Amino acid sequence: MSQKKTKFLDSVFVINSRRDFLKMGFGAASSLAIAACVSSDSKGASKSDKVAGETPFCLDYGKSFICNTGERNSVRMWIESRTIIYDLRSGSVNEYYQCGSCKSEDTFATENLFYKDNYDFLPVFGKDKGLVFRRHSSERERPYRTVAPLETMFGKDPIIHLPHPASITELDTWNKIQNASVAAIPIVTHTEINNDELGLRAVIECPCKTLNINNARQLYQTDNGPLLLPDITKRYKEQLDCLRLAFIAFNVPEFADFVVEVPTPVVVDGRKVATVYHYSELLTLTTKNKLYAVA
Repeated sequence: MSQKKTKFLDSVFVINSRRDFLKMGFGAASSLAIAACVSSDSKGASKSDKVAGETPFCLDYGKSFICNTGERNSVRMWIESRTIIYDLRSGSVNEYYQCGSCKSEDTFATENLFYKDNYDFLPVFGKDKGLVFRRHSSERERPYRTVAPLETMFGKDPIIHLPHPASITELDTWNKIQNASVAAIPIVTHTEINNDELGLRAVIECPCKTLNINNARQLYQTDNGPLLLPDITKRYKEQLDCLRLAFIAFNVPEFADFVVEVPTPVVVDGRKVATVYHYSELLTLTTKNKLYAVA
């Protein structure tokens, strides 16, 4: 068996394998370990049994699922992002899990499993209520977003599988980010936004599915989504109403750009011919951005 070597190329630390990164990146190259906790229990727990402080610091997005308890359809859904909202006045902490999108379907039918007038279906799980985004080919009278009790949607007390990663390491330099990228180590990003006046803080977490690396200039840039962007410029009676779907990009720790899904006119020859839901609203926020290698 040939031995893989760790090389240096044009002052860039190149790692040829995951083993090299775990040995060098987590050891000599990165001494900052945020957490090291392994859970062999894959049963999970119901949402009512979990609070933010008890869930992993970073989710292992390859293994995180919500298993619903409906009698007619105990559907399993993959968790694609998480947003945590902290109310510093009341002390409350609420976690919202955004699951992967699917298409409208006639479940368990004998034929024609997808509806002809199809739409995207994206669910969000809160503590007791859920939010569903339904995106048709054009803006419709039917609500784009619906909030309802979980038991009326997918069954009461869904089982949430959130296994703890074996290790979580902050990537706080460009070299560490580049090392993890080259070694194909899973990366999770945290973006924190604050409203000191209202006493609200939110952390947006998502897997870093796309990561741009400029070796010549030693720059990086994330481009990921969809995720849940909370509006904390005001307090909402129903907190789920503050969440919108967005994509995020950042390349420095102190700000992030978002493109938000909103009703968007389709204009042909200067004339509006339709309105669709599309990621088109651009937004820049002061944030605190961090990247973590999750093994």
